[in-house]
Amino acid sequence: MHSLQRASVATVAAALAIAGATGAGAARGYDAPIATRSYGGNWPVTVSGSHGFTGCLELTGSGSASITIGSQKFTNGSYFIANNLLVATISVEGYGQNAGMVFIGRANRDKIGNGAYDEVYGGAPFVIGALAFGMKNDC
Repeated sequence: MHSLQRASVATVAAALAIAGATGAGAARGYDAPIATRSYGGNWPVTVSGSHGFTGCLELTGSGSASITIGSQKFTNGSYFIANNLLVATISVEGYGQNAGMVFIGRANRDKIGNGAYDEVYGGAPFVIGALAFGMKNDC
């Protein structure tokens, strides 16, 4: 397994473990309503790797998430913040399988640091990459 893939899978696994530890309410962004409100806005994102892309991740104060990549907008998502870690998941067409995009980054004082991206089809990693967040409301 490639070292970036190992790191991404490990990061996703750690984020999911944190998510499970914070309870079901956290998955809807309700673990810290003040924290989710402070991260509301548009965040430029860049995924590096062979399937890299740039897009605009929109987070709301109520815990919903969407992303625009080129002319496509994916709107069925949510995010939460736990232990200074932002985890946003957005459903995508899986062609008969459950599928989604997972964005993970360090959340600290209204800033989101670099992290990992994982696109999942049928529960397995499909596209992974390093994730960079730009400045809030810069897209």
